[in-house]
Amino acid sequence: MLSLLCTPLGWLAVFILLLIFEIITLGLTTVWFAGGAAAAFIASLLHASGTVQIVLFLVISILLLIFTRPVAVKLMNKNKEATNVDSLINSEAVVTEEINNEKETGEVRADGKLWMARSLGEQVIEKDATVRIREIRGVKLIVE
Repeated sequence: MLSLLCTPLGWLAVFILLLIFEIITLGLTTVWFAGGAAAAFIASLLHASGTVQIVLFLVISILLLIFTRPVAVKLMNKNKEATNVDSLINSEAVVTEEINNEKETGEVRADGKLWMARSLGEQVIEKDATVRIREIRGVKLIVE
């Protein structure tokens, strides 16, 4: 089996299968190993030993995974917009109903919409105060 893999056709088949899997999943996981398979394919064309081909496949795959995956992930997520809720974190809001965790009351206006709110600590926050949204728990904004 190993002797079949360490041929140009074997590495070409691995390369194609890994690319097909990457296209199907779009997970940025197998493309790096496809790069390793391409390197092993070239080594097999140059009549390198099977051990050299396998070591080259592993080393190139791991190096590509370690050094290029973070850059590729960052580039792919560059245009990803935060959802409305995610974009509220660290923004300011105005208290429209006193926030009192003990009484389970509180409401703020953020991004033109009314949201239920609770304070991050146990302090009571008066109406018309300006607060900063720190996190979101369920449908409530946690503010301070």
